[in-house]
Amino acid sequence: MYTIAVARLLFVTGTPAGVRGGSGTFVGVSVLRRALKAGGHTVDLLAPREGHSVSLAGRILFNLRVRNAARSLRPEAVIGFDLDGLWLDPGGARSVASVKGVLADEARFERGPARARLAAEAFFEKIHVRHADRVLATSAYSASQIVRNYGVAPGRVRVVPEAIEIARWSEALASADDAPRERLSVLCVAHLYVRKDVATLLAAMARVDNAAVLRVVGTGPDLARLRRLTRRLGLERRVDFLGHLPFARLAAEYRRADVFCLPSRQEGFGIVFLEAMAAGLPIVAARAAAVPELVADGEAGTLVEPGDDAALGRALELLLADPDLRRRFGEAGRRRVERFDAPRVAAEFLSAIDLGTDPEPGTNHQLCQN
Repeated sequence: MYTIAVARLLFVTGTPAGVRGGSGTFVGVSVLRRALKAGGHTVDLLAPREGHSVSLAGRILFNLRVRNAARSLRPEAVIGFDLDGLWLDPGGARSVASVKGVLADEARFERGPARARLAAEAFFEKIHVRHADRVLATSAYSASQIVRNYGVAPGRVRVVPEAIEIARWSEALASADDAPRERLSVLCVAHLYVRKDVATLLAAMARVDNAAVLRVVGTGPDLARLRRLTRRLGLERRVDFLGHLPFARLAAEYRRADVFCLPSRQEGFGIVFLEAMAAGLPIVAARAAAVPELVADGEAGTLVEPGDDAALGRALELLLADPDLRRRFGEAGRRRVERFDAPRVAAEFLSAIDLGTDPEPGTNHQLCQN
């Protein structure tokens, strides 16, 4: 059992409420908040309303509007996610910058308007992390990028991973409707940015035996290009773009799949890998960024070099042809994902911001290397 005093916290995020607009950031913030509240803590939330799309200018205005909110709420700690909360007056509370994705690092892998916006947001994120009392990162990789891109001293950064509600996922998977399974299928779940590199997955599928299909869940700025590439590769009958799905439908997709694949070139963490492991799916991914911290190569899945569609195709074919290997990887993933269960991560979070006891004796959240 964890011995943690009851805390009052204020979460601040300019990310729209909802998976469609808020993507993995919304999921991470929501899961952590629910886990903390389940533990008896008070967690107030300042965020745009659900369905509200926030432009960069809108996000700046949001931060200006909420800058005095902490005075009336009197939290013990103000947690601003990514760039949000940079101008908020903590009113004597501890200020924490919790970085879900290092925007400066993400910008390097994008192009066009997406890259320009991420670069502009990174400017404000840099200000935020430099002025916060404590900085949190979701992985050792992200911590290193905060140090490198924003000039933050390593000792100020602590690593707390993203969380998953295993009980909720287990219930959803067990109650999901069984879908027709005429052919083996590969599932990909992502907000479709260029850095997710679904293009390499499409090229890999063109190399895989044509009995297998690919189902892609998610929307994003790269969707139109990916649809064109699908037609160019002659994969129209083997690739389904499903768009955004509600939670129950998403759980059903995880249940019906045989393999999960997301070959991102950049991941600050990768919540979808936790979801895949909770569903008992073997994983194929790129050996890049934070992915090796989540997906143990040769244990819960197979990692290949980023952008190598031939290697990705071979890894997919091997798993699709070997049900015993799929089962072994899936069982290992189920065991591994227990480490990220929401109550445990919530305790680590409180410890990292000095509002709780260490959930495991000897745990050190600091980034110790440059």
